[in-house]
Amino acid sequence: MEKKQFKTESKKLLDMMVHSIYTHKEIFLRELISNASDAIDKLYFRSLTDDSVSLKHDDYEIRITPDKEARTLTIEDNGCGMTQEELETNLGTIAKSGSFEFKNDPDKEDENIDIIGQFGVGFYSAFMVADRITVESRAFGEEKGSRWESEGADGYGIESCEKETAGTVITLHLKEDTDDDKYSDYLEEYTIKELIKKYSDYIRYPIRMITEKSVPKEGSEGEFDTVQEDETLNSMIPIWKKDLSEVTDDEYSAFYQEKFFDFEPPLRVIRQKAEGTSEYIALLFIPGRAPFDYYSKDFEKGLSLYSSGVMIMEKCKDLLPDYFSFVKGLVDSSDLSLNISREMLQHDRQLKVIAKALEKKIAGELTKMLDEERDVYEKFFNNFGTQLKWGIYSDYGMHKGLLQDLILFKSSYEGKPEEGTLVSLKEYTGRMKEDQEKIFYASGGSVEKIKSIPQVESVIAKGYEVLFFTEDIDEFAIQMMRNYYEKEFLNVCKDSLNLSSEEDKEKLKNENESKADMFKFMKESIGDKLAKVKFTNALENHPVCLSSEGDISVEMENILNKMPDAQGQQVKAETVLEINMNHPIAKRIESLYETDKDKLADYSKILYAQACLINGMPLENPTELSELVCGLMV
Repeated sequence: MEKKQFKTESKKLLDMMVHSIYTHKEIFLRELISNASDAIDKLYFRSLTDDSVSLKHDDYEIRITPDKEARTLTIEDNGCGMTQEELETNLGTIAKSGSFEFKNDPDKEDENIDIIGQFGVGFYSAFMVADRITVESRAFGEEKGSRWESEGADGYGIESCEKETAGTVITLHLKEDTDDDKYSDYLEEYTIKELIKKYSDYIRYPIRMITEKSVPKEGSEGEFDTVQEDETLNSMIPIWKKDLSEVTDDEYSAFYQEKFFDFEPPLRVIRQKAEGTSEYIALLFIPGRAPFDYYSKDFEKGLSLYSSGVMIMEKCKDLLPDYFSFVKGLVDSSDLSLNISREMLQHDRQLKVIAKALEKKIAGELTKMLDEERDVYEKFFNNFGTQLKWGIYSDYGMHKGLLQDLILFKSSYEGKPEEGTLVSLKEYTGRMKEDQEKIFYASGGSVEKIKSIPQVESVIAKGYEVLFFTEDIDEFAIQMMRNYYEKEFLNVCKDSLNLSSEEDKEKLKNENESKADMFKFMKESIGDKLAKVKFTNALENHPVCLSSEGDISVEMENILNKMPDAQGQQVKAETVLEINMNHPIAKRIESLYETDKDKLADYSKILYAQACLINGMPLENPTELSELVCGLMV
């Protein structure tokens, strides 16, 4: 066999492809099977106009043959094959793609022929696992075949050979095992089956291999015979390419549970087929539960990406925004601009168009679920609602329009008074009172805690609905939203809340102005913990409460200061101590201000401690409070 050098590439180029272009060595099998599929496609296309091609569609196949003793792995197809000249042109020149030329042939009119290989480098990925490759090929219509052989960048040899039928046989002589790489694994049945299932399950021609199986031995109990069977390893027809009428809900669920390792069926199946500028099919699933690592840094979002049935990426992150990261599924498109290794996408307009369309589709399906299957949506929201709220909070609220009608909050609305009824902002605003200008809410760790806040009791008693913000993200999300269709949000624990009549508001204003010196004294007695002290008429029977001024509430202060990066830069809310002007305690402190300021100073500290306990805030000095209370008792 005459030795030849590669025509235009150096050893450095081949080394780069083998060691740098591909992330995983196992990818070689996908590349060789895809090339074999392309070869069959070309012959099948020819059969449409050439009667001399006697093969029918069902006659085509790709065959895998492992030989452990010889340490060889053979991939064979009965496609178009190559002449000696084509062997030298396509394999003697790295990055020469016969498939690319076929795909771009102006005389080819049938647009239904999908060709996968375009770059002409996939074949050379086999050198990642083999130290010698032999290719025997006979072009359709030729009488003899040709043999091409190479041990890598040093060159190749080519000669004529006998081959009975058209097609190509690629034999990989696997490298010896090392401590880091066990190349002999690629000769194991289970490894081959696993790789074909992962990457090439939907190649449209059967991929066959002789496998061994154990069957019960006739006439004897408990004994087995080992038999050989010609097994088809791929399913060929992707479930997402079948007509909707051909697939049942149970089949979609079984596919989802098998592919995405979930023991529960999905809550919803979303199927989208797009034609035109970007052609693709998407099969998406909304899980029935959150993965155990969903809200951790270890979770990886992304959809499986296929190109003409061949898996290109297991998780393409760019197809899903973070707020829809819970969606699982796949996208299959023959229009994507793939990079040279077909492992990654080139970031171009096609990808963005698909991602935008998927985003719109997912949002539409969630809206439909909310409107038509409320119980199912609430189950979904209990699992993934936090992620939607983060979506509103992130990117400075730019996704508000898409997500604001999908989020739910617990509420004082009738239905589930103990745990809080889940309501949407649309539902809340739809039943607001005529005189109600703002959306009322209160924050806390639980519904029970929030309902015990004095201001909340007062607002509910007046017949207003209050949203219960029980998650840390809730208040941050609505702060970023600012309003919901011009209805602003108002924390009922803000000192600006006043639902009294104009007459009562004026009376309260006069009382606070006349007692300004007393409140100043009380504030100084408590220390720098407060922004101010004042009277309120917003409480029912409670003597005292805490409220806040500005954008940061008391609850937000607690959340922000618990964050890991908050050390040394504590956030402080502008806290206000409010005293019920209609409670007997109001008259008592007015009297003490005139007769016993020392005792009023002690009372002020006790009232502030009471308000902190009501709001779930820690006491800075519990011992001082105990001594003050004991002083009143003796």
